[in-house]
Amino acid sequence: MNYKIRAAVKEDCKEIYRMIVELAVSENMADEVKITREDLERDGFGQNPFFECLVAEVPEEHKSKEGQMLVGYALYFCSYSTIERHVLRMIDLYVMQEFRGSGMGKGLLSKVAEIGRKKQCVTMQTSVFKWNVPTRQFYAAKGAVDLTESEGQRLVIFHGQNLDNLANDAPKH
Repeated sequence: MNYKIRAAVKEDCKEIYRMIVELAVSENMADEVKITREDLERDGFGQNPFFECLVAEVPEEHKSKEGQMLVGYALYFCSYSTIERHVLRMIDLYVMQEFRGSGMGKGLLSKVAEIGRKKQCVTMQTSVFKWNVPTRQFYAAKGAVDLTESEGQRLVIFHGQNLDNLANDAPKH
């Protein structure tokens, strides 16, 4: 299939948001999406972007059944590790169902890895739900290592009220 992967621009945020919602629906988390298209525009394309994004775009003759030409995305940012230094953290990798198996997912993943290497990242991290066996297998086939199994690392988060409680306990000097 003919497609191209390019850096997202602010004008893509409406379609990126649509795909974020589609991904959340597919993961039974539709009610969890708290961001808006405006948040994406500000946070990804403002003065100090929090993330970068790639999109997979098909030509007009291959557009989706609903008429979309942006049919996949990868959202990522650079981070820092005191063990490894530069780390690329991929938050989302998504390709619309009707375009899966076309190589777009691998193309997006490879392009994110290429960007990470250019930024001198030594590791690319992502997370995947335990129940999402196809995605876990996809990443494993590309060489990803599940640290839950190999090193016993667990992802922990402070969220909502728990984060507020922790912040409120900060020293006040």
